[in-house]
Amino acid sequence: MRVRMKQLFTLVVLFAMPFCFFGQDKELNKADKKFESYAFIDAQKIYLRLANEGYESEELFQKLGDSYYFNAKYEESAKWFDKLFNKYPETITPEYVFRYAQSLKALQQYDKSDEMMKEFRRLKGGDSRAELFNKEPDYLEEISYSDSEYEVENLRRTNSRYSDFGPMIYENKLIFSSSRDTGTGKKYIHTWNNEPFLDFYQAPIDIETGDLGKVEKFAENINTRFHESSPSFTADGNTMYFTRNNFSQGVKRADKSGTIRLKIFKSVKQNGSWGTPKELPFNDDNYSVSHPSLSPDNKKLYFASDMPGSEGLSDIWVVDILGDNEYSEPKNLGPIINTEGRENFPYISKKGNLYFSSDGRPGLGGLDIYVVATKKNGDVAYVINLGKPINSPQDDFGFIVDEYNNTGYFSTNRYFGMGSDDIFKFSRTPVPLPVCEVAVTGTVKDKLTLLPIPTATVSVVDLNGKTIETTTVDAQGRYSLNPLCDQEILIRAEEPNYYAAEQLITTPKANGDSMVVDLLLEPRITKINQGDDLAKLLKLNPIYFDFDRFNIRPDAAIELVKVLAVMETNPSLVIEVRSHTDSRGNDSYNLSLSDKRARSTAEYIISRGIDASRISGKGFGETELINDCGNNSDCTEEQHQLNRRSEFIVISF
Repeated sequence: MRVRMKQLFTLVVLFAMPFCFFGQDKELNKADKKFESYAFIDAQKIYLRLANEGYESEELFQKLGDSYYFNAKYEESAKWFDKLFNKYPETITPEYVFRYAQSLKALQQYDKSDEMMKEFRRLKGGDSRAELFNKEPDYLEEISYSDSEYEVENLRRTNSRYSDFGPMIYENKLIFSSSRDTGTGKKYIHTWNNEPFLDFYQAPIDIETGDLGKVEKFAENINTRFHESSPSFTADGNTMYFTRNNFSQGVKRADKSGTIRLKIFKSVKQNGSWGTPKELPFNDDNYSVSHPSLSPDNKKLYFASDMPGSEGLSDIWVVDILGDNEYSEPKNLGPIINTEGRENFPYISKKGNLYFSSDGRPGLGGLDIYVVATKKNGDVAYVINLGKPINSPQDDFGFIVDEYNNTGYFSTNRYFGMGSDDIFKFSRTPVPLPVCEVAVTGTVKDKLTLLPIPTATVSVVDLNGKTIETTTVDAQGRYSLNPLCDQEILIRAEEPNYYAAEQLITTPKANGDSMVVDLLLEPRITKINQGDDLAKLLKLNPIYFDFDRFNIRPDAAIELVKVLAVMETNPSLVIEVRSHTDSRGNDSYNLSLSDKRARSTAEYIISRGIDASRISGKGFGETELINDCGNNSDCTEEQHQLNRRSEFIVISF
């Protein structure tokens, strides 16, 4: 698409540079006016003549390079940017270093392009294009994973010697834009690329073979003598969104600099014909809005724009469709997707995947096509270059795909095409996308003994309770799992004889990172040995008695029910209740009181059905203190409390 509707976003800032040569003012002024109105072809002729006559300047090389760069003739732009870089290395601006790096990729001079990107980062560190390059120094190797995934075919019977691009399927027809003809007796020629303006065309798709039939005009009442491109249709086929120059009701409008911007229009089919297009309310005369794409449910509209708030020369934005002509405020998709470069031609597949083109990321050259990998909650995880042969050293854009049939179309201006832009068809053999995984390792142990539990299983569980992955531990209780990056998940350990345990974690963000999660399981069945204290094994709360009394309080009864349950399920268990006091008070009185309390405790359990031969009570008063808080000692209340205790000692089992 030498007319490059996709390039318009990048140009406005370029056209206010002073430009003069001795004795050439008239010619240069003429060239500048054409350049500033995007008439690059005419401007090139004048600049080239000046260059051929031996004139040199930083501005001349900049504008010659730009005139080719923004028409996607990267081989020629590399020639003039090379002169600019070699003649004026001290004053060259970062943006021209970036354009030079991009142009070199068209010549497949990737090593030299990488050197220019290093220089770009040195001059403009913090720019997302520089940081993405620094983060992915081996980007060519990473891109190559999908080299054999696609087979592409130039639709030579459908393409013309002009621009053909922006395919979309509608009612079993391929709808696209072309500058092959204006449909009028007079051809209106765009001085930017010396081609006619764009109109919509259609070609029927053979259901059995997939071949395209005869090309005809589409929606002729939509086409004007200016540009129309990149249509998107609602699921019912009755509404179309598309891009057009700022031209409505026979009137063209320009911004303050005289540039005719791009806008999105909407047309509704009535009685079999497309109605008068209406522009969307978030259009503006001072910036471009273009390349609409509807979500599968028709509730969101994605588009490209350089409106205020953009990260770079053009960004991907989205609005919610609220009503017939009601839309939410446009929302920028943010720096994970957008760069300081050009992001455009968004496309949302039926599976909800976002594809788009960008020149701001490490790629093969020009605009490359990318797909967004998302997390389960819909957040962006990372962006993937589709690789060869979908992408090339030139511009590749306007990608659409049927992911259920693994076929689709895209646009490109690569070499050996029919015209300046061609539509290619592709088929796809699915291969798994690279998955970002981390390693979670650890051990599962008994909480009481800290010994490994070799019969345990460990699982990854999402926050909805769904088990994602399960593994068994080895003889040392060790496990290893591989959940996805940057996910909030549960690591859960289970074993039939233990209570399950789990830990909530957020996995690392980088592929291959690791983290350790150890889990301790509490036994469901506690092994009982002679001499054990059931109070400790059952973690009983203290058995309290009212002051100077030995009757069983309700709170004590709750704890005694736990002892009762153990004795009921273990009919051979014989225990002795031992009651202890602290050292305060009369020694003989403490011994008597503790004995009454122990016997009262035993009698309570006997009253609940346990045979009297299996439980007895005995008081020890202050004879078995567990610390140095004897008579007349200076101990705290907390220290004395440790001595006031009830024990349930296993006599036999």
